[in-house]
Amino acid sequence: MPGTKMRFGAFIAPFHPLDENPTLAVERDFELVEWMDKLGYDEAWIGEHHSAGYELIASPELFIAAAAQRTKHIRLGTGVSSLPYHQPLMLADRINQLDHLTRGRVMFGVGPGALPSDAFMMGIKVAKQRDMMDEALDVLVPLLRGETVTAKTDWFELNEARLQMTPWSRPSVEISVASQVSPTGATAAGRHGLGLLSIGATSAGGFNALATNWAIAEETAKESGNTMDRSQWRLVGPVHIAETREKARENVRFGLEKWLYYFREVAALPLAPTDGSDPVDALIASGMAVIGTPDDAIAQIERLQEQSGGFGAFLQMAHNWADFEQTKRSYELMARYVFPKFQQLNDNRDASLAWARDNRPTFMGEAMMAVGSRVAQHVEKKGTENIRPEILEAMGLGKKPDAAQ
Repeated sequence: MPGTKMRFGAFIAPFHPLDENPTLAVERDFELVEWMDKLGYDEAWIGEHHSAGYELIASPELFIAAAAQRTKHIRLGTGVSSLPYHQPLMLADRINQLDHLTRGRVMFGVGPGALPSDAFMMGIKVAKQRDMMDEALDVLVPLLRGETVTAKTDWFELNEARLQMTPWSRPSVEISVASQVSPTGATAAGRHGLGLLSIGATSAGGFNALATNWAIAEETAKESGNTMDRSQWRLVGPVHIAETREKARENVRFGLEKWLYYFREVAALPLAPTDGSDPVDALIASGMAVIGTPDDAIAQIERLQEQSGGFGAFLQMAHNWADFEQTKRSYELMARYVFPKFQQLNDNRDASLAWARDNRPTFMGEAMMAVGSRVAQHVEKKGTENIRPEILEAMGLGKKPDAAQ
């Protein structure tokens, strides 16, 4: 019997350099989600950012509402909603509305907020963001289950707050908590029995923390009377694949340096060497990124499975390293050659082919007997006229004429 079907998707921040039309850049994000829907991807997660110029989507809810009208099957998640930036009832109402508009295709990813510059503009202390996320989750989880909530903190107040519409998804829209290296996300997920979204799963720190963070989530869940489900654990990592490793490396030269500039100079994450060595080599050698072939992508996912102990979905980090046509080709190669490995799509085909191959002599014998029986019936009624000599020879009903005759 087939095993658990791994899901595939994309985590779309997105990342768009400053030398192109931002309106067209966001339109291309829509086109990517539409392409993923056609290829059979399961999920797309859309980011929320308000500063620094690269990650252009301010409202994942607006993007999801529009994308839902342009797609048929793919599920769409906030990746993630920064909880300290929103009054919880207002956010719950928007997510619940999307749950109805999408007929249950929406997912609710949550986190404390990734860009300190966003928090600064709103007068939010970065040191308080994780506490604020926890306080918001304490009321968001029951609100999205259709419950009535009264609560007061130093930044919001709810008085007999409730959603006007019963949730479309029961008992609630699916909720997943962002996690990187620290145990904050894992602890929050365990406390409420939610999914876990490991955004930096392939970075050195994130990769090393995978098993530890899952253990923290499970321990916290047990203490809180909840259980964690590995099928609701999603791991994120950058991938670009092509028919050959050489072609993949050539493709990513298009936009990789601009992406690295953003993380070196703005987001301040040490993702690339500063000693002048080739960043493509560094990203591959560190395990941070797949830049290669479908087989390299398969190896990366198997590496993550071994390190984590098992998870439910792999999400490609959308990055625009290659031009759009080569980017679409990379997503297509994932769907054609990587999905089947982890979704057991060809297991029955392999078994069917092997069975037919191993029994070929029997089947051929049966086929020849069936043909021979019909030929014999024809000869009995009509004689051998108009029947090719080699067929008569094969059936033992006549002698094949000599080639010299």
